[in-house]
Amino acid sequence: MLAGGGSATIAPVMTESRADASWRVRPEEPADEAAVDLLVAQAFEGPGVASLLRAMRDDHCWIGRSFVALAPGSPGEVVGHVAYTRGWLDAPGRLVDVLVLSPLAVSPPLQRRGIGRELVHRSLEALQERPEPLVFLEGDPAYYGRLGFRPAVDLGFDRPSERIPEPAFQVWPLRAPTGGLSGRLVYPDVFWRHDAVGLRP
Repeated sequence: MLAGGGSATIAPVMTESRADASWRVRPEEPADEAAVDLLVAQAFEGPGVASLLRAMRDDHCWIGRSFVALAPGSPGEVVGHVAYTRGWLDAPGRLVDVLVLSPLAVSPPLQRRGIGRELVHRSLEALQERPEPLVFLEGDPAYYGRLGFRPAVDLGFDRPSERIPEPAFQVWPLRAPTGGLSGRLVYPDVFWRHDAVGLRP
């Protein structure tokens, strides 16, 4: 339901991926973890998000849906990473399992080359058979809007924190149409323990 009471049909807007075909995307393997942690620390200029990712791996929210982008060559250097964890939509009639995209990281020297776009789109394709109907995130609305994400507030969904700017709270339907759903996104506890929700002054 929309906030104003009307129903909505949500459909993703898939845009063309422009990454070089030599960048490979595959599910993360246990041997990738150290490289992923280093990449995330470099991409976010500090240990905070990498620490959150390590905690997520040990939390009930972790469902093993984590993907890496590899540079050309075998086995290939990890140059990008994205993870999807368990979240919930507190809908009026029931609690609905959903996914949360966080974090997305690309090696700083290789940013703005389409790797993030390729990583997100390939991983979303791999999630099409999941039972969860929606993927939520908080992030740059200009960037994720170009990837096809939609403003979640406009579609009747509530932010898990008022500290998340409305334009940054975005959604991608894994199945279309996904009409009739509304409610507040509930983040797993690990996000709150690491104070990784919204913006602090």
